[in-house]
Amino acid sequence: MELQSLDNKKQVNLSDKCFGQKFNAPLVHQAVVSYLAGARSGSKAQKNRSDVKGGGRKPYAQKGSGRARAGTIRSPIWRGGGVTFASSPKSFKKKINKKMYRAAMRSILSELLKQKRLHVISSLDIKTPKTKVLKSTLESFSLTSSVLIVTNEYKENLYLSSRNLHSINVCNINELNPVDLVKYENILLLEESIKKIEELFNAPDVEKKKTTPKKKAATKKKVTSKKKTTPKKKAATKKKVTSKKKTTPKKK
Repeated sequence: MELQSLDNKKQVNLSDKCFGQKFNAPLVHQAVVSYLAGARSGSKAQKNRSDVKGGGRKPYAQKGSGRARAGTIRSPIWRGGGVTFASSPKSFKKKINKKMYRAAMRSILSELLKQKRLHVISSLDIKTPKTKVLKSTLESFSLTSSVLIVTNEYKENLYLSSRNLHSINVCNINELNPVDLVKYENILLLEESIKKIEELFNAPDVEKKKTTPKKKAATKKKVTSKKKTTPKKKAATKKKVTSKKKTTPKKK
């Protein structure tokens, strides 16, 4: 896959593993939501009735005053009391697997290339930090709408020149994220940054292992030796010998 450079009109080679993938909308949505959720500070905190200072004793007697009963002056009903459902600091982070994140980034880059929103330039050297110089340079490449410039390393003059232009942003490869790629209309990659992007987000090579059919193990038949069965002798049944009692005739 090749892409023409804007300044010298040369063809730049792009990896199909990174820039030739199918667009997966649900996966991209999940990556964007995870990134935005992780950016939330979650530091909002309020005091409930136990966090507010004071209110240790009962303000007045339970009965006899004619007023509503009260146990502390820091009750949420009272002025200066705590908040009923006080918010506490919490994390809004939503976990996403590394492989899923890289696949989402590949999907976005591939779709940007299909929509002709991805551009390449050999170099963008600005000698003096001037906003006017950067703006005129981008207009010469017909990049008038919002532009995200991706560099391989931090360039101070380029960063200072773009700082006063709300529609232009400069970021390092390590700062590249799905939200900025979706947000800006045009993505301008420096030629030196393409290799680093491919190293970070290239799809892994999946080698198909050749499966050899397993040989069936020969089943050995169990040889069972037939035992000679001898006929059982019947046990001699002993007849019970009952002794007959002699009966004597009764005397009349």
